[in-house]
Amino acid sequence: MEEGASWGSGLVRGARVGFGALTLGARLAGGRYLGLPTDRAGGAARLAAALGGLKGPLMKIGQMLATIPEALPPEYAAALQQLQSAAPPMGRAFVRRRMRTELGPDWRARFAEFDEAAAAAASLGQVHRATAPDGLALAVKLQYPNMASAVASDLGQLKLILGMYERLDPAIRTGAIQAEIAARLAEELDYAREARATRLYAHMLAEEPAVHVPEVLPELSTARLLTATWLEGDHILAHKDAPATQRARIALNLFRAWYVPFYGYGVIHGDPHMGNYAVRADGGLNLLDFGCVRVFPPPFVGGVIDLYRALRDGDEALAVHAFETWGFAGLARAHIEALTLWARFLYAPLLEDRVRPIGQARGGVYGREVALEVHRRLREAGGVAVPRAFVFMDRAALGLGSVFIHLGAEVNWHRLFEGMTQGFDQEALAARQGGALERFGLDPRLT
Repeated sequence: MEEGASWGSGLVRGARVGFGALTLGARLAGGRYLGLPTDRAGGAARLAAALGGLKGPLMKIGQMLATIPEALPPEYAAALQQLQSAAPPMGRAFVRRRMRTELGPDWRARFAEFDEAAAAAASLGQVHRATAPDGLALAVKLQYPNMASAVASDLGQLKLILGMYERLDPAIRTGAIQAEIAARLAEELDYAREARATRLYAHMLAEEPAVHVPEVLPELSTARLLTATWLEGDHILAHKDAPATQRARIALNLFRAWYVPFYGYGVIHGDPHMGNYAVRADGGLNLLDFGCVRVFPPPFVGGVIDLYRALRDGDEALAVHAFETWGFAGLARAHIEALTLWARFLYAPLLEDRVRPIGQARGGVYGREVALEVHRRLREAGGVAVPRAFVFMDRAALGLGSVFIHLGAEVNWHRLFEGMTQGFDQEALAARQGGALERFGLDPRLT
């Protein structure tokens, strides 16, 4: 068993969260079956407390759920938005053990300097500043101990929580959401895969001079240790009071950082956390953290463009074709109307040929009011199963929109989108995607 881990602590972890989930389930069930008042806001707060009381993957799961509108009703999403990404860092003893385990007993000799105090700590690992012998500034990310078993335990609790919720509110069938979160979390624990994904992003964005990706040092990286160049930059929200032209330029760089890989290669940066973007002194953008990178089959990307054209032209048959391409099945009229309502919300900035903001975040959640109405309609229609491929695409799009809202950026999104998708060729995308995945050793199976 890995250092710092114990069988007993795992039992305590599971018991604490499991008790919180069962208590929440009992309260909700009482409201449904016994006619007792159902306090959804209070239940949401209890769920947030159950998830936020523990660090590690369960907190990461809570943050993911908060930004997947299909997963939970808005009261729950709003409560989970309050979960903080920062976690208390592990101490110096852990750092020394981890570095010795991953790089050998002479690990210090491989750095000119290494700061044992964490520069940043998050839910699955922490980052340290270091300097290479040649003076290159480095970021060294260390995975917390026993994360694989913690993820397995916490995913079990997620299944319990969502299973109870789905029985009480069947608007959304959550099996695919659970499977997608499980797959993405497993990938986030594989730092060797993240290193390959980082190099893939450097390749895909090589012709974007204003977007920068760290360079991985493979000789100082393992499956639980990732070393890359340190990129200096300010938090993106530090620029929310900058002149409008500067904020628009930042938004343009972020738009291209996200959409050039998607429309060119069928790949997205699936973690829309604002800490993963930093603004350089020259106004360029640093794109960071490639643990959650999602690859889509080319027809899925084509479906995104088909839906845009369907909404633009009022072509319902093409919209249904796009939904079915994404994996939605057995759609009745009520399902189509609900999904189209959501699509019109997401695509609205792209459909208007004018300079405009993305929208507004109401109640702390972008899309909250529309999601509530869509949720109601789907519940009345008998519910719908959300396809796996749709889950993180929707999450990332909402997260990106939230960044634009916080930044207060006003841009002609329509012309950006039209320029980027003009001449889109699905077969050409498939060829580029296959070649890039093979080149960087990423699994071509699109799960």
